[in-house]
Amino acid sequence: MEKPQVITYAEKSTSLSLFDCRWIPCSAKFVVLGSKPRGTGVINVYEINEGDIQLVKEVEKTKAFKCGTYGASSLQDRYLATGDFEGKLNIWNLEDTTAPIYSAAAHKEIINSIDGIGGQNIGCGAPEIVTGSRDGSVKVWDPRQKGKPVATMEPAEGDARRDCWAVAFGNSYNSEERIVCSGYDNGDIKMFDLKTMSLRWETNVKNGVCGIEFDRRDISMNKMVATTLESKFYVFDVRTQHPKKGFAYLTEKAHKSTIWVVRHLPQNREIFATCGGAGTLCLWKYNYPARRVMCDTDGNEMGVMGTTSLLQNATLSTQPISNLDWSPDKQGMAVCTSFDQTIRIIIVTKLNTL
Repeated sequence: MEKPQVITYAEKSTSLSLFDCRWIPCSAKFVVLGSKPRGTGVINVYEINEGDIQLVKEVEKTKAFKCGTYGASSLQDRYLATGDFEGKLNIWNLEDTTAPIYSAAAHKEIINSIDGIGGQNIGCGAPEIVTGSRDGSVKVWDPRQKGKPVATMEPAEGDARRDCWAVAFGNSYNSEERIVCSGYDNGDIKMFDLKTMSLRWETNVKNGVCGIEFDRRDISMNKMVATTLESKFYVFDVRTQHPKKGFAYLTEKAHKSTIWVVRHLPQNREIFATCGGAGTLCLWKYNYPARRVMCDTDGNEMGVMGTTSLLQNATLSTQPISNLDWSPDKQGMAVCTSFDQTIRIIIVTKLNTL
């Protein structure tokens, strides 16, 4: 009982296909993105009220929504950026949803993944949104610039286009530095440096990359976790890059199924959750080594990996957990969506003791 416990606090069944969920910052509300049985898109706003999940608002649009983020919006505005099955990027003010406040025909096919930065309380650099699509391209958008991406990363003409499944921002510790990392269906992971507009590093983990996340977006790159199709996840130490070997990493097997998503705890970057295809949630802690850097025989610095320890695992559902979002305001509270069409609020105890 000294370990953290994972408790299902509330759950709500829906008739929707649920793809993503996000807490609305500074509130007890969250949004769920998905589609109705007839194929239309839906943004639902829910509120937690006395142990119950109550629907506050439903917004229905013609195309199904796949993903969303609040990362590029200020705490005053709280605008939601969404990617849909048609390849459209929209930004919504949920107070008035008659039309998006920003819209771009971002991709030719479905937007699988989205991330935002520069909003919230970070205060470094431009507010930017990155989208990754089935069309093989990764694009960075500044909502202040209409209709055109500020950066596009895609294969050269004639090269094979791989389905991009995951994108994430990182390294935004001042107004110049910014990194975008993307994961693809063939196991490629690519790291783009937006300051130099170049490919900084790439590797292949031999399995489709379902989820990718830096432990913090707004600090010097520290750690990054990538999750894959066949029950493995990788933790990269991205603080030290060796000229030949790249970043040090460790790999861990978990869930006995696809690991759909990884989410770091906002209040403690060493703790992260992974969600699996069998409806399981695993809670991990990263333990740093005594020394993080060593030199090879040529005098080049290389990273030293620590270890991960499994704090807790719980089965929440019979179907894959498609997404999870930790509350930025209440430590240990999270919302998750599953393919069993159920929304769950979970509470993880004892996180303040770790």
